[in-house]
This record gives sequence, structure tokens and C-alpha cells, in this order.
Amino acid sequence: MRKKLQHQMQIVYPFIDHEHARELQNISDIIDRLPYAGGLVYEDLVTDGCDVDTGRPGLSGDQVLRLLILKQMNSFSYHELAFHLADSRCYRAFCGFGIDDKAPSRSTLQANLKKIRPETIETLNHLVLAVAQDDGVEKGRTVRFDSTVVETNIHHPTDSSLLWDCVRVLARVLERGRKLIDIEVTNHTQRAKRRALGILNAKSNRQRKPLYRDLLQVTRQTVDMAEKMAPAVKDIAGGLAAELLHYAHLARRVIDQTERRVLNGEQVLAAEKVVSIFEEHSDVIVKDRRDTYYGHKICLATGQSSLLLDCVIEDGNPADSSLAQEMVERQNRLYDRVPRQVAFDGGFASTDNLKEIKGCGVKDVMFSKKRGLRVLEMVKSSWVYKRLRNFRAGIEGIISFLKRCFGLGRCTWRGKESFRSYVWGSVLSANLLILARHAME
Repeated sequence: MRKKLQHQMQIVYPFIDHEHARELQNISDIIDRLPYAGGLVYEDLVTDGCDVDTGRPGLSGDQVLRLLILKQMNSFSYHELAFHLADSRCYRAFCGFGIDDKAPSRSTLQANLKKIRPETIETLNHLVLAVAQDDGVEKGRTVRFDSTVVETNIHHPTDSSLLWDCVRVLARVLERGRKLIDIEVTNHTQRAKRRALGILNAKSNRQRKPLYRDLLQVTRQTVDMAEKMAPAVKDIAGGLAAELLHYAHLARRVIDQTERRVLNGEQVLAAEKVVSIFEEHSDVIVKDRRDTYYGHKICLATGQSSLLLDCVIEDGNPADSSLAQEMVERQNRLYDRVPRQVAFDGGFASTDNLKEIKGCGVKDVMFSKKRGLRVLEMVKSSWVYKRLRNFRAGIEGIISFLKRCFGLGRCTWRGKESFRSYVWGSVLSANLLILARHAME
């Protein structure tokens, strides 16, 4: 049975006299001011069609929202979150667990938190920003923008390691299918592992190519078995058949890119590459022609209060210069007006961007690198330019804060939709903590 509203407050432990406890108390007060916050989360929890009137009492929407904030605010794993809920008096009080209530288990936490959609968390973040505007903390008049990368939870991709992943995963799924139907299956995992290790330790391309050819042959044989088994088990286990075809399709793409790159000497475009068969949505992000990341680029907007006003999760690796106008337009939709002053990193600079943003009504547009633009074209004086340039530098510290304290450096949730929920969960948690600290000043 899912609890939608708690009609009677339970007896809970009071908050202790500690700075972090006061932060939690302020965050709790802010959440209480958000209209329908628990109801929005509750709608996500029951979308799977479960019967909310039967079974054991479950977590309410308000409790799941608070659990998400605790997890992201401390970068807890589910196991750590379950421990602290059982151990911490303040965390139990924050989440509304009674003195006699049993803390939820790790699996219960995971099942509930992963149901929250990214659109729901983004809506909640807008409600938090409305509270900040009502309190006079953030008006959105001066805004700074920058982009960063959130990595997916994958190992460094090499052609040999991807082929090895394909063989071992398909072999594991094939073994499950073999127990359902009478079909001959050959397990090539040990052979594939030896070839992958041989490629890793080879000292020259001449030594690697024969090993790659054998590893490719083993992978093709495994894929052929998977494609043969899928129709045979479809009527018995449709999910297993879909899993076989899913990984077989990815394996075919890995085989193709390996043949093109290793055997034919072609250069495979980043957009065509598969860098993980587990997080296939991962993009190849090259920053400053130096560092390569595997995940997704995000573009952030922050105000003078350090609150995160917006977050856009991009597909592919678009140039920063193509994102500037969209970010300003999103601010217009958020506050029903454009900011008076905006500050961008140098990568966003272009003559067209300056013209378009000025045309929207923004008074001062600062790019940290001029790239041929004159200062007086961007802002009304050199003093304003220097002031906005110094203001823009502050977003670097906010990004570092998000990555160090809110787990935004690497997403540990699987799947693209969960990736977006994870990012927005970190943004929402950071905003609530920042707003709570403003209330303590």
C-alpha cells in the first residue's frame, strides 16, 4: 500500500543542536513550502499500475523526495543511505520516519528512487527557484553560464575490451536460455578473455592483428548463437529474447567499428562509436582537444546567489557557441523576462551570438575571451566587463562543488533516463542546501 499523504504526524525524533541538523531543518521547511511536491513524486511512484490499496505500507511521495535529497547531498550509495537512515536520528526526523518505524532496506530505496522521472525533479527545481525569488534570494537578473561533462559509470573503452564484454555478457544470457530450450551453445568466454589480454599486452600492431581477427571470429560466433536462440525462446521468455537481440545488435556495431578501425585503418567518427554495451547512450566528449570523457555534456546557469537556475543535458558533443542563445531563451521562459546581464565562457563567443542575445533585450553580454569582439560591443564599459568576467569565474567553483559533494562527476545510475534523473537530483539537492544556508545567514 502506497502512502500518499500522512494525515497524522508520527512521533519522530527532534533535530539535534548542530549546524548540519539546522541545514536539514531549513531544507525541510523549504520542502513544506513547495506546492504539491510530495504529490508530484507520488504520481511517479504509482505509474507502474501497482495497487496502492493492498500490501504493506510503502513510502510516501514526500519521504521518497527527501530520501533522494539525502542521497545526492551526501553522495551516498544505497547501502550507505540505508545504514544512515537506521543509525541517524536527524536523517530519520528529516525523512519523517517514526521512532518505531523500521528503516527501508537498500533494495526498497533503489526501487523507489529510480522511479522518479527527470521531468518531475526539474519541475520541483523550478518550485524551489520560485521560493528563492519570493524570499528575495535570487531574481535572475545577472546570470552566468558554463558547460561541463558528467561521466557515465563505464570502464575506459578499447576495441578489445568491448568485444570481450559482448562475448561474456551474451554467453551469460545464452546460458539462461539453454536451460529453457534444448539447443547447443558453446561458451567462448575463456578464449575471448585470453585474446583480449593478449591484445592488451602486445607490443606492436603486427602482434595485435592476428589476435583481433580471432577475437572478432569468436564474437561473431557468439552473436550468431544469440540471434539463433532469440526466436526459439520468444514464446517462452520474451524478455530473454529481447535481451539477446539487444546485446547482439550492439555486438554487431562493435564488430563493425573494430574491423574498420583496426583491420582497415579507418577513422571512425565519435558519433558512430559504441563506447559501452551497458551505457550505450554515452557520448564521446573531447574537451580542449586534450581530455576525452565518456558521458554527456551539460550546460549550467547560475545566478548571483549561486543557485543553479537551469541545466540542459545535451546529446552528442555540440559546440558551446551553439548553446548560448538557447540558454538565454530558457531564462526568458523561466522568469518571463531575459536577464539584464549575462556572462559566458570564451567557448560561447561569436558575433552572431552577441547580436542575437542583445536583440533579445539583454543589456550586457560578456564573453571571457573576446575572440575578435570589442569590449564596448559587449558591455557599456570596461569596468562592467571586468566585473562580469570576475563574476563568471565563480561558476567554476560551483561546478567543482557539485562534483565533489553531490556526485555530479560520475553518474552511477544505469540508463539514459536514470542519468537525467541523477543529474537533476544533484541540481535540486544543491539548490535546497544553498537556499537553506542563505536562510541561516
